[in-house]
Amino acid sequence: MTARRGRHGHTGWCGRDHRCNLGEHRSEEIVVDLAGRGRAVLVRVRTAAGREHAEVRVRVALAPGEVAARRQFVGLLGDLADTVTRAALAARPRPGRAA
Repeated sequence: MTARRGRHGHTGWCGRDHRCNLGEHRSEEIVVDLAGRGRAVLVRVRTAAGREHAEVRVRVALAPGEVAARRQFVGLLGDLADTVTRAALAARPRPGRAA
């Protein structure tokens, strides 16, 4: 099975069901669950234009106190910014290296 089957065809990772609509192809969800603490859901998406993306939803339990919850939130935002930056930089071609 190949990873890509043309611009609009299903891929090897495509869910091939109701997740594929409006020209998009979407993988099955990959769920990381830390019971009572947090959950992340990751999906690979190919748009109708052929561009591929990772879609990530994150839910994290916040502390009951406002100050602690805000501290968690600020830390989470910083970590997400770092993660998105690392992923974006990894996709950039490097001179002299094969893709």
